[in-house]
Parts: sequence; structure tokens; C-alpha cells
Amino acid sequence: MSLPADLLYTTEHEWIRVDDRQVTIGITEHAQESLGDVVYLELPREGESVTKDDPFGVIESVKAVSDLYSPVNGSVIEVNEPLTNTPEVINDDPYGEAWMLKVEIKGAEELDGLFTPEEYKQYLEEEK
Repeated sequence: MSLPADLLYTTEHEWIRVDDRQVTIGITEHAQESLGDVVYLELPREGESVTKDDPFGVIESVKAVSDLYSPVNGSVIEVNEPLTNTPEVINDDPYGEAWMLKVEIKGAEELDGLFTPEEYKQYLEEEK
């Protein structure tokens, strides 16, 4: 399983790429493998607020329907709209083309409590 070193991770299996006060959010390879073939995705609109640990969207696969949880508080500045029409990209490229949201955060304190790749790997092993 791939865990890019430049990302942070959550207990809900989202990843976060940090670029100053802007973060990009998606789901991990572990999450997409657990879900199976993704068939539907619902995301918020640009300008909406997201709240840490609250749902920001829904992902549906052939196995289950799951909420997507925001790892940060902030304002949605961009949504990967093409992904809602081709959600299967999540299964092919969860860390690249399958990013879901870009969110503007107020400061670095929003990243408190997120896992490094090593910590996330350990979390996955403990979760088994």
C-alpha cells in the first residue's frame, strides 16, 4: 500500500496535502481498497464551510455508502467537479487525480492531531 511521504492522514482514512494555508483532501488507498469499486460521490460546493470531524460529503461503492469527514475547519475554495462524474478514478489514482477538495484554513493549528505516514501505517496495523 502506498503512503506518500508529503501527506498527512486521519483516523477516517482521508489524506491532506498542505500548501501554506491551503490543503487538498482526498481518501487514502486503504479507504478505496476497503470500499471497492466507487460508483458515486457527493461533495460540497465552493464557498461552503467544512468543520473538522464533521461529514463533508458521501462516497458510495458497490459494497457500502460512507460519509467523508473533514480533517480541518475551513472554507472550500475548489471542488474536483470532474470526479463527481467519474468517481471510479478514486480506485485508480487516490493520491493524484482523485483529490476531492481544496480548503483554505486559518492556520497550522488546524493540522494538529493528523498522522504522519509512519503514524498512519502504525494506526492501520493497530486497527486490524
